[in-house]
Amino acid sequence: MPLENQETKGTNKDGNKSEDYCTYCYQNGAFTQNITMDEMIENNLKYLDQWNKNSDQNLTVEEARKQLKAYMPNLKRWKQQKQQ
Repeated sequence: MPLENQETKGTNKDGNKSEDYCTYCYQNGAFTQNITMDEMIENNLKYLDQWNKNSDQNLTVEEARKQLKAYMPNLKRWKQQKQQ
């Protein structure tokens, strides 16, 4: 999720806004869900119709899944998981 404004940013333990994670994924210094990257991808696909509508795209589930599998390993949360 783009962190374009303060409302979309998650919060650190000290209450400050996170520059790395969104409010849906990160609150009070912790991830809101203990799930794998693949589980997160499948969860995000539930919102594909909304994404397509808001972005003027018309991705199929398979196209979106392929894009997410290429993109998400580059995000900080999943990079850390990969290194452990």
